[in-house]
Amino acid sequence: MDLVRELLPLVGKPCVLDADAINALAGAGDILGKAQAPVVITPHPGEMAAILGVAIDEVQRDRVGAAQEAARRFEAVAVLKGARTVVADPEGRVASNPPGNAGMASGGMGDALTGVVTSLLGQGMETFEAACAGAFLHGLAGDYAAQSVGGEVGILASDLIEALPRARERVARGEGPPSLLRRL
Repeated sequence: MDLVRELLPLVGKPCVLDADAINALAGAGDILGKAQAPVVITPHPGEMAAILGVAIDEVQRDRVGAAQEAARRFEAVAVLKGARTVVADPEGRVASNPPGNAGMASGGMGDALTGVVTSLLGQGMETFEAACAGAFLHGLAGDYAAQSVGGEVGILASDLIEALPRARERVARGEGPPSLLRRL
């Protein structure tokens, strides 16, 4: 955790923080204000509750409010994972992501989301757009993965990753958020 707090102010490129990197923010949220480049955080409700200092049920009662509070407080784009993933930025923009399913609540899915968002940032997409587009592609690929394995139960992160090209193709055909259509 100390390593995250020491390195983050030195990173000169947009980055995505997930899992233990988010946990490092608990009690040290001001560290993101020292980052030299935009940051995206991708907490699940438990991590969001910990960094905001509230109960998980409070986060779940007002998912949009929790994401907006985290974005403002940490000066970062906040992607609150879960049913209808919420994306918020410090300027007040907010989006909700319709694709996705309950089978995605399994190990490695957050890592896959982090990878998708990081890839889009690496391609030059602005942080809020990358987070929204990444959440959309991730959710859509999760839906395709469920179709391919015969239901939501038992979806693996590798199934989702294999479905990403299909999700990207759908967006490339014009079936997706406008910010994605401009970039893919």
